Amino acid sequence: MDKALSRGSRYLGLAGVAAIVFGVICLVWPGVSLLALTALFGAFAFVYGAFAVGAGLNMVAHRSTDWVPYILGGLAGVAIGAVTFFYPGLTALTLVYFIAGWAIITGVFEIMAGIDLRGEVSGAVWLAVSGALSVVFGAVVAIWPSTGALAILWLIGIYAILGGGMRLFAAYQIYRVRNEAKAAVGAMQPQR
Repeated sequence: MDKALSRGSRYLGLAGVAAIVFGVICLVWPGVSLLALTALFGAFAFVYGAFAVGAGLNMVAHRSTDWVPYILGGLAGVAIGAVTFFYPGLTALTLVYFIAGWAIITGVFEIMAGIDLRGEVSGAVWLAVSGALSVVFGAVVAIWPSTGALAILWLIGIYAILGGGMRLFAAYQIYRVRNEAKAAVGAMQPQR
């Protein structure tokens, strides 16, 4: 379980960094074209999904039973990322619904993972909070898709930065707790 937590925290941290980079790009270059936004979002969803699948497969390899939300959420990200690359001519409204759907699906699985890790890791609540933020963001985007491309772009950028920051914090908490547990076990070992 030690290696699973270590690798899982790294995957979560890398996904957080990818989200922050995506959010900053959205905020710094708000005039980006729809095609560029589609490609950027597709890359982000694909990379995030790949890291989530990696974390899930890592848990399977270590015989952890908490792999399902990671694998399913990651596969959703990879699938949505692939769809945006293979069909870049999607309309703005379709892209907005893809983004909303991806945020809701990812959020639900992050909430499930946060709940599953609740008793084991103190920072797991931040993963669930990040998931709740994703669900709220997806719902707002789905309910009001015609608020304007620039407003949606700003909302996407802010969401990505906040969600990425929460993922980074959750990864740090998981890594910190893992190291504290490892040190405590080491202190309990008889000295030679």
